[in-house]
Parts: sequence; C-alpha cells; structure tokens
Amino acid sequence: MSKELLLQRHGEHILILTMNRPDRHHALNHELATVLVEALDNAESDPSVRVVILTGSGTRAFCAGQDMLEQSGLEGERGVPKSIAAYLAIDRFGRSPLPIIAAINGYCYGGGAALAISCDIRYASDTASFRLPGAEYGLVVGAATLPRLVGAARAKELIFSAKKFDVLEAERWGLVNKVCEDDDLLSEVILLAEQIEKNSTTAVKESKRVIDAATIDANVGKLEDDINRGLRGSPDQTERFLTATRRVTGR
Repeated sequence: MSKELLLQRHGEHILILTMNRPDRHHALNHELATVLVEALDNAESDPSVRVVILTGSGTRAFCAGQDMLEQSGLEGERGVPKSIAAYLAIDRFGRSPLPIIAAINGYCYGGGAALAISCDIRYASDTASFRLPGAEYGLVVGAATLPRLVGAARAKELIFSAKKFDVLEAERWGLVNKVCEDDDLLSEVILLAEQIEKNSTTAVKESKRVIDAATIDANVGKLEDDINRGLRGSPDQTERFLTATRRVTGR
C-alpha cells in the first residue's frame, strides 16, 4: 500500500483509512485516489471488516480536493488520466455496501467535500471548513448528491456561489452529523463505529441499501458525469481551472 494512505485496524472489525499527503492537505492525486479504491475493494472482500472510517492525517485537512498541480500538468506523469481517478474514487465510496464514516478534520473542499458526501455519516472537528468550488472551475461538483443532505435550495446556494462555509453551518444544514473538538474527533467516530459493528452486518448493509435507494437517483449521478465530460477541457473550463491553479499555487 502507498505511503499516501495509512491503514489501521481498531479491534477486529473497524478499518481506519487515513489520507496522508499533509504537504498538499491530502489533495486527491492519481496515486491517492487509486489506493483509496484498492483499499475499499480489499475491505469489501474481507468479511471481518464491518465499518470503515475515512480521515486525513493531522488536524489541518480532511481533503482539499483534487490535486491542482497534477491536474494542470505542472507536476506528475504526463499522459495519466489524472482527473478521472479522483472522480472514480468518489463514486466508488458512494457505491460501497459497507458503512463508511468520514472524520472531517479541517479543510474539506471540492473533491474532498464530494468524497465526504459520498460517505454515510460525517463527524467533523470544530475547525473544519467546507467549499464546493466546481462552478468557479467550470465543472459540476456535488450537484447530484448534496441536495439529499441539505435540500435543493441550500445546495444551489452553496454550489452556485462556491462560497466557503464553516462547520456549524454545515451541521445546521444537515451536511455534518456531529461537531467534535479536534482532539476528540477520531475517538467519537470510533465510538460510533463500535456501536455499528455490534449490530447485524447484513441488516446494516441492507438498511444502507434501502436508504440509498430512497434518497439517491443513479440517473442523476450519471447526468452529472455526462455533463462534466462535456465541460472538461472546454476553453472556458480550461481557462478557469488554470486561473484558479495560478491563484492557489502561485505558479
């Protein structure tokens, strides 16, 4: 497994996945996105794993989104379909039959916010902050999934404006289940995971399947993907992304 993703077992049935790119606030590059999918594949094939926890190392960030330097071509291997890996990881977590809890410890932006939304439950530290900047970059990010958590009008406000919002707003709007102090976040999430793993594994998975069927329209997710295929690489999207990259990185 890559050094960019740390795996830890808590007891027999809880798997903790810790994104580990602290110098980039755990931004989703091709390698991290790929090993996230591999780790989840392995967890699903291991009958001893009943609950998965996803977090970022340290206290500054959960995930700052897609790696802009890699995606812009300023860093990384040329020719790798970099933009695809992050979206595949987000989609893969959303489709997992396992219960997944996000422990959001800091920045949760863009693709990182979409990854958190793809999890089943979100606990966040009191220093966490959120932003869905897809419209600024010329893409659609979170439009297929955010409305089921915060409602259509709030989702439109957050996605259309691409504005930053804090953890108390996220909790009030239903994006976050619980706010914890930094030092208590992981222990609070583990406590919840321990409560879940004691219950019937089959019943938990089937409950998740029914809840998702009641609240997620797979056709809408496909619609977002199809729209982004048309937007990605257009002159407007390319210029917007490069402008944002220069602003964030200074390159």
